[in-house]
Amino acid sequence: MGHHKKRNLILHLKQLAIFAFGILLWFTPAPDGLTIQAWHLFAIFISVIFAVIIEAFPIFTASIIGVSFTILTSTLSPKEAYSGFSQSFILLIIVAFLIARGVIKSGLGKRIAFLIIKKFGKSSLGLGYSMIAADMFIAPAFPSNTARSGVLFPIVNALAADSGSKVADGTRKKLGAYLMMTSMAGITISSAMWLTAMAANPAGVKMAEEFGVHISYGSWALAASLPTLLAFIAIPWVLFKIFPPEIKETPDAPQIAERELEHMGPVHKNEYIMGFTFISMVTLWVLSPIFGFDKTAIAFLGLAAIMITNIFTLEDLAQEGRALGTLVWFAILYSMSSELNHLGFMSWLGAHISDFVIGFSWQLIYIILVLSYVAIHYFFVSQTAQMLALFSVFLGVGIETGVPAELLALMLLFATNFNAMITPQGSSANVIYLGSGYIESKEVYKYGGVITLLNSFIYLTFGTVWILAIL
Repeated sequence: MGHHKKRNLILHLKQLAIFAFGILLWFTPAPDGLTIQAWHLFAIFISVIFAVIIEAFPIFTASIIGVSFTILTSTLSPKEAYSGFSQSFILLIIVAFLIARGVIKSGLGKRIAFLIIKKFGKSSLGLGYSMIAADMFIAPAFPSNTARSGVLFPIVNALAADSGSKVADGTRKKLGAYLMMTSMAGITISSAMWLTAMAANPAGVKMAEEFGVHISYGSWALAASLPTLLAFIAIPWVLFKIFPPEIKETPDAPQIAERELEHMGPVHKNEYIMGFTFISMVTLWVLSPIFGFDKTAIAFLGLAAIMITNIFTLEDLAQEGRALGTLVWFAILYSMSSELNHLGFMSWLGAHISDFVIGFSWQLIYIILVLSYVAIHYFFVSQTAQMLALFSVFLGVGIETGVPAELLALMLLFATNFNAMITPQGSSANVIYLGSGYIESKEVYKYGGVITLLNSFIYLTFGTVWILAIL
């Protein structure tokens, strides 16, 4: 049997296993305390999630199968099943995806990265810090860590190759492996720093509101600032010690960056327009709680500005099918997750978890919940899928057992991002770096695990004290 046929056979067996699992769960009697409707919706929802985890179906395909069964079995009404499509925060995510394309197309993101490298890139360690700093700077305008990796990866790749570190001749560890690993690790904290830096973040904020927790753009950034800064200081240095490059000094990197900047030429008017639009959007998002501005309307205004100036065109829009796909599967999974909560499933599950941790102090419960949430990502391919499946459950349990609601909500949202390097498939951004050949899967399991532990320690210790101090 050929390799392709064997792979297809395994895929079909996974798909059959998912359908068998869903059917078996559907016909299993509902546990005490749950309605048949809640149990049936759970059977469909968890089957969709498992289908994504074991890679039986892409998340888009699994979601549309799930919503079809949900409606055709009358588990939910069409209005309930499609309710996610009316959520403004989901539109915000999609519009921000489109604006991110403008940042890439205008050249602004690339120029910022090269300017930072030109200034701080004289050593391998300095390059590591430079790449994360560039990522941190552009992250607020990129609601997709995958999109940001698409900007950063070519720069890292060029720096490695121009420094004589290449996969083909066996010199990947000369510099490229360290830079790739550091840039990949940096995305885990840049995504935690800004509410708009990862697609799942606004969804988590919306879900937290159902528990009476209100997180603004500014309060998110303030809470994330200290632990993210400490992680930024620690990550390149730790990787430099445990996964060191063979080249310690990179005196040519600033010259490489300068050549690229010269090749780009003077700052183009589109970069000025994109930069002004980007800064204006972030400013208005920060001020939105004070003046009552709608964040999605601000994003639409920003999109309109770059479309009027032809930075982003209708032709570009036609190529952004991934944004439409995100809108569909995100809205579907959000609807199903929300309805599970409304039907009492989350509170039922939370009560059972509460029974397990009953008698513990809220501080210990808080640590158990956050560390469990981080560890469970080992089994998830999608950060967003994990958040939609577990965020409300873990937050509900914590609140019921006395954990401060805003503290736990923020930490779970941060963990959705800083746990992304726990496995090679922990984030779609990881795949781009792995595809370079500079780093291997076993290295991500080993050193990515170390970075995940480091992030968990920093956010749970310094981050917790900081958040409690500013609440």
